[in-house]
Amino acid sequence: MVANLLLPLTGLLAAALLWAVGAGWLASQTPVAASFAPLPAFEALLQLLQGRDLWTHVGISLQRVGIGLAIALVLGIPLGVLTGLSKWFSRSTTPLFQFARMISPLSWMPLAVMVLGVGDAPVYFLLAFAALWPILLNTASGVAQLDPNWLLLARSLSATRSETILRVILPGITAHILTGVRLAIGIIWIVLVPAEMLGVSAGLGYFILDSRDRLAYSDLMAAILVIGFLGYLLDHAARSLHRRWLHA
Repeated sequence: MVANLLLPLTGLLAAALLWAVGAGWLASQTPVAASFAPLPAFEALLQLLQGRDLWTHVGISLQRVGIGLAIALVLGIPLGVLTGLSKWFSRSTTPLFQFARMISPLSWMPLAVMVLGVGDAPVYFLLAFAALWPILLNTASGVAQLDPNWLLLARSLSATRSETILRVILPGITAHILTGVRLAIGIIWIVLVPAEMLGVSAGLGYFILDSRDRLAYSDLMAAILVIGFLGYLLDHAARSLHRRWLHA
């Protein structure tokens, strides 16, 4: 138990030490780099946590993540089920899906702004595009690995197509869907910050750009710490949900 706590703390302390040494070396070359050191960053973080601005940006970013993930789920699960059930659909779309998923979501940024305008809409598109593929592919993989006897049993009981999907297939592939969701959260969180650097006036990505423009580099480093911590919490929540489902 003690080792489980000490080892992660040791890793974090080592990282903080390297951060301090690196910032100190940079400060000897460029004095402004002193603002990137751990102490100013943590002081700025404490001040930001006591105010409302940071929490507003965090709330807006999390809202965008939730909406982008919801869109990806609404599209990815049905497409994944269809891909797993229909060999014709799978053969027709697999090359397209593999091609599209290899395109960086950020490469769509100019087109998203041109088509959807500035604001939340292009951000939702980029996040949903990033999250779609792990959900779709894991769902299709789960359907492909289902025990065929389950489907035969459903047919023998005269279950309709929708009843088979809702009561046999989806419960049987929930673990695969949750794996896809966990992967999607990791990808969507990485895409979020650069996506929020285009045409929006709030969010963690916007806050980083604003801190840079104000030359508030300690605030910038504090925001980076917040992004890392929130990302860790989101991943931990997804892992816990996955483990809980497996042991249910």
